Amino acid sequence: MHFASRHRHTWRLIKSGAASAITFLSAVIVIAPLGFVFFYLIEKGASSVNWSFFTELPKPVGVIGGGMANAIVGSGELLALAALIGVPIGVFGGVYLAEYGSARGNAMLRFIADVLNGVPSILWGVVVYGLVVLRFKSFSAYAGGLALGLLMIPLIMRTTEEVLLLVPNGYREAALALGISRWKTIFHIVMRTASKGIVTGILLALARVAGETAPLLFTAFGNRFWNHSLREPIAALPLQIFTYAISPYDDWHRQAWAGALVLVLMIFVINLLVRFLTRDRTARVV
Repeated sequence: MHFASRHRHTWRLIKSGAASAITFLSAVIVIAPLGFVFFYLIEKGASSVNWSFFTELPKPVGVIGGGMANAIVGSGELLALAALIGVPIGVFGGVYLAEYGSARGNAMLRFIADVLNGVPSILWGVVVYGLVVLRFKSFSAYAGGLALGLLMIPLIMRTTEEVLLLVPNGYREAALALGISRWKTIFHIVMRTASKGIVTGILLALARVAGETAPLLFTAFGNRFWNHSLREPIAALPLQIFTYAISPYDDWHRQAWAGALVLVLMIFVINLLVRFLTRDRTARVV
């Protein structure tokens, strides 16, 4: 009996070790392409990331040098506009799905949000082009921010709903038993408890739209100079990278690699911030 028990224990250890090895190998296979892309970007673009890249405007065609200062600032402006549009609608939409509404109506809203999450981003650009650009007869930062904001809404909505549903019902019941109104319970207790998860969803949505190019081609269009009005076309890193990448000039190709590296690093920093914000919650679960 003792020998049989030891044999079974050894066999379980072997199977557990094999399963762990297979899982680790699968994770390496999945992550390896991302690592290769990142190191290739470093190899091709790191030499072009300098002070001029962050402080100077693009040079005229045929002139070597210059930078993408206007595109970096433009990306920040577009993300700010997108956040102004997408964050309030997405968060309050998620609150409605988690705390209000009927089961049938909420199920339909969830289905629509999931469908919109899968819609190609270029379609949002075409929609905003038809509704805004053609109507006002001008590409603009407003149109680009609107397109990115519409991309963010369904993602933030679903993330906010899932996080709010994780808050124990006991919190709501205790507050209501003390005579606190429902909206105050949701705003001051439920949303505050889930605030880290909500912020995480917002940052992930910003990271997703930060690298979008297709909707900006139909809305923001791009600009080789500083943008002095949000009603004018505006530069953005993805647009500048696209323009330089398809050009016939080697120096523009070099700067396109540098821009791609900076964009990836920006998204990487946002993801690190997400990990930092969720660190305490993960530690409590473990």
